[in-house]
Amino acid sequence: MQENEIRERIEQVKKKIEEAAKKSGRNAEDITLIAVTKTVEVPAILQALQCGIKAVGENRVQELCRKHQQIEHDVDWHLIGHLQTNKIKQVLPFANLIHSVDSLHLLDALEKEALTQNRDVKILLQVNVSGEESKFGISPNQAMNFAECVAGKQKIQLCGLMTVPPPVAQPYENKPYFAKLKQLAFQIEQEHYQHVNMDILSMGMSGDYTAAIEEGATMVRVGTSIFGARIYAANQQ
Repeated sequence: MQENEIRERIEQVKKKIEEAAKKSGRNAEDITLIAVTKTVEVPAILQALQCGIKAVGENRVQELCRKHQQIEHDVDWHLIGHLQTNKIKQVLPFANLIHSVDSLHLLDALEKEALTQNRDVKILLQVNVSGEESKFGISPNQAMNFAECVAGKQKIQLCGLMTVPPPVAQPYENKPYFAKLKQLAFQIEQEHYQHVNMDILSMGMSGDYTAAIEEGATMVRVGTSIFGARIYAANQQ
């Protein structure tokens, strides 16, 4: 894909973000656009950065680390895919925010490695608001207990919530899930736990990010609408 095509796609996405933000009484500047670079190689990522992208989201730890080392721009790197405990040591030096923390076991492992590296770690709690068995994420009724556990950690900062709703034919169909996540964030915020704030709602992807913004998203994770349909290598199927 040529740079001018990526530029046009980014401009279209930003325009839709602005329109959706207005509907929810906010400014486009209130929403962070994360360019999802799963299967996207460095040249295309560099083109996106030249077109104003400032945050990049990767699904796989090894890809985030590899691309981080190849790209010298000032970029915020987000791990948005599932994190295994054996990859924590590798990813902590490179990820500005981990979106996909979904268990107390993973939280404990993150704290242990963060103490070892003497590194403050910012995370989001991934919540399975749709209840799909195929999706990662903690159940909504366990989220408050998770936040309470974060309060007892030294190196972990819980900065908000993330969700991946089911694929839908129309963006508005996921609005109830987005609204549920926002309400859950409000409930957690009221408890004023130490090391916990709910400043970030990471919800909405290429198919439904406008609906997510209308329901309060502060981060949207957009890949296909920027880079086109993904092309998978044989080892990434």
